[in-house]
Amino acid sequence: MAREWIATHAGEMASAAERDTEAMVAISSPSGDAEAAEQMVALVAALAPTGARIERIACSTAEHAPDVVISVDGPGERKVLLVGHLDTVISHDAFLPPRRSGHHMLGAGTDDMKGGVALAIGALRALTDRPELAVASLLLVNDEEWRSGSFDHVQRFQDFDACLCFEAGELSESGDDAVIVRRKAAGTLRLRAQGRAAHSGSAPEQGVNALIALAEAAMIVSSLNDPDGPYRLTVVPTILKSGEAINVVPGSGELVCDVRADTLEAFAVVEAAIPDQINGARIEKLRERDWPGMDATEATVAVLAGASQLLGRPIIAAERGGASDASHFAASIACTIDGLGPRGGHSHQADEFVDLESLFPRSELVLAVLDSILSRG
Repeated sequence: MAREWIATHAGEMASAAERDTEAMVAISSPSGDAEAAEQMVALVAALAPTGARIERIACSTAEHAPDVVISVDGPGERKVLLVGHLDTVISHDAFLPPRRSGHHMLGAGTDDMKGGVALAIGALRALTDRPELAVASLLLVNDEEWRSGSFDHVQRFQDFDACLCFEAGELSESGDDAVIVRRKAAGTLRLRAQGRAAHSGSAPEQGVNALIALAEAAMIVSSLNDPDGPYRLTVVPTILKSGEAINVVPGSGELVCDVRADTLEAFAVVEAAIPDQINGARIEKLRERDWPGMDATEATVAVLAGASQLLGRPIIAAERGGASDASHFAASIACTIDGLGPRGGHSHQADEFVDLESLFPRSELVLAVLDSILSRG
């Protein structure tokens, strides 16, 4: 029965995903553009299964378009949450329409993560004929690439049996299909330096150089990078802004650092290492975008084993450093699995792509995982 269900839906799901990905990528939807987000919501609503319930809910980030939840109901008891996002990083000015190169489809959001959203919609269509299902909800948010504050949707879905997130898929080192069951916590540390401006030619000694202070802070931060240590901590300075004129000692500035570790608690180590004052400049430390880590390794062993047996090929449990909305749900939904989207690459770049040849095997994988979840009721 399960193999028949997969065989019935996998080909159609992959074919529709190619079409739907191209339609979504044709819409430029950089995070924060409410009008573009509404275009995306209208499209995914049109692609929803017949009879699906469509609900708009407030986005976690102010001034963003409301998020959307697409749900289908069944006669059973199992509740499954599917998760994705509609926003992208590439600006309207840098946007290029979808294009093909061999078996690759290129365009903004192909890999991150409109290809995954297309597979999630296909999975929702396939779930409409499963008798074990009570409800399957697809949550699509409009702020994943931008969000710096809290994530507001966890409580609504906390009693669901499983959460599947459709960020990009990958292969294991041995070439087998992999999914993500473990992610690092991720955060942004923003350092603001307040020094004192002065003329750099006639009286530089009267100034307090904020740029120099931030440069020293960047070196302190970099010295804490310890990916093989007990916290698997990575700390990377990413943005430095200071100075407004060629002949003025910079009186203020800002340094942004990307911080990742197994737990959010490790971020306190970074903050504590940075002095409140460097070379006379006052340093203000601001934590933003604290995304929790996830570790669903043990909770997903049986599900992935059942799906692997069903497919007749292994599905590998993997980990990834990048942040995802799946991490927010993992604390309340033990069976949380990410990386269920198609394979691709070069996310957030002009040549971002999705591998169209991965759509069918990934469709089979998604359906096998869903069957393993539903059959364990």
